[in-house]
Amino acid sequence: MTGAGLDILRAGALTTVQDLGRFGHAALGVPRSGALDQPAHRLANRLVGNAPGAATLETTMTGVALRATRPVMAAVTGAPAPVRVDGRPVPWAAPVRLPAGAVLEVGAASAGLRSYVAVSGGIAVEPVLGSRSTDLLSGVGPPPLADGDTLPLGGTFGHPAPADIALWQAPPRELVLPVLPGPRDDWFTPAAWHTFTSARFTVSSRSNRIGLRTEGPALERARTGELPSEGMVLGAVQVPPDGKPVVFLADCPTTGGYPVIGVVPEAHLAAAAQAVPGLPVRFVTASRRRPSAAARPAPAAAGRG
Repeated sequence: MTGAGLDILRAGALTTVQDLGRFGHAALGVPRSGALDQPAHRLANRLVGNAPGAATLETTMTGVALRATRPVMAAVTGAPAPVRVDGRPVPWAAPVRLPAGAVLEVGAASAGLRSYVAVSGGIAVEPVLGSRSTDLLSGVGPPPLADGDTLPLGGTFGHPAPADIALWQAPPRELVLPVLPGPRDDWFTPAAWHTFTSARFTVSSRSNRIGLRTEGPALERARTGELPSEGMVLGAVQVPPDGKPVVFLADCPTTGGYPVIGVVPEAHLAAAAQAVPGLPVRFVTASRRRPSAAARPAPAAAGRG
């Protein structure tokens, strides 16, 4: 990475560059990617005067430490975490001025999983297919940060927003995801749908930006055999052979060969970004009755992204 603006002193467990995502390339097998907790990403940008699409840093669990090589405004949102500038505590979810040479340190998340660090001007790595986002599945975009990296910053930004008008949703103590019947819900028994929408699952430690994996009762299939690969959408709930539902997130594949029992509407996925391993998960039906077979949505086309 070339340019100047931010020196990465401690990259943390997993810190990536993210913006609003990479749209229109599903036909090429390229996922949307982008910030998992988009409300937190947008808020961080607003606090420092950036446009919503400016790139931020998405940290995972252990935060990040960086040095500004020019005077900037910074803000940290998403998972609450201790924030310090040159060793002194500063407010979380508020704009903070960093003089040239100052060190911003974001500590381990005290709740939730992912924090977002916005800096005035935005992270100005080279866009790939119209986005600066890191895509962990296809490898498109900048690689995850490493100690010693230097990130360039953009030069255009507006006025920081007052912190007293910022709205924030706390990380959930129980993840409740509304779900619509999916295109392959008929591959499961009626008892499986009841289990899916009434049993309690937990977040698996194998979850990542590709999908939120769950632990809990297995969903019984009514049909066996292979399913040809078909288009996947953000929020699709795919059920692999072990019967444990997987909710597809921003870096998910654009096609898949396991049946999709349901789909979580995109507006409800931000909370999944903050779901720590072991967190209780419940899927609740988003309609009072399941549609007839004739009314069920067809599988999504792979060219949509």
